[in-house]
Amino acid sequence: MEGIFDLILETVLSKNGEITIAGDVYPKNLVKSKFLKLNYSHVEYVINCLGKNTTKMRNIKSYLLASLFNAGSTISSYYRAEINHDMPQYAG
Repeated sequence: MEGIFDLILETVLSKNGEITIAGDVYPKNLVKSKFLKLNYSHVEYVINCLGKNTTKMRNIKSYLLASLFNAGSTISSYYRAEINHDMPQYAG
């Protein structure tokens, strides 16, 4: 958790005008805005996804950066898919 906090802080305080995430270059203000909107449930979601990952990660910092950047956009769909899988009677 502390490492994730440090990564968020490092990214938000970056002096660069652009930040590269998953090979794409974004304006720092966009990345900063998305990171400042993260809350505990987003970080918990990223940690849960990290725990389920079975592939070898060559750059954990890049993986976490991309996961945090996308967390706000993907968290709802992820949990909906989990519910649909575990309780198909509620799917739809």
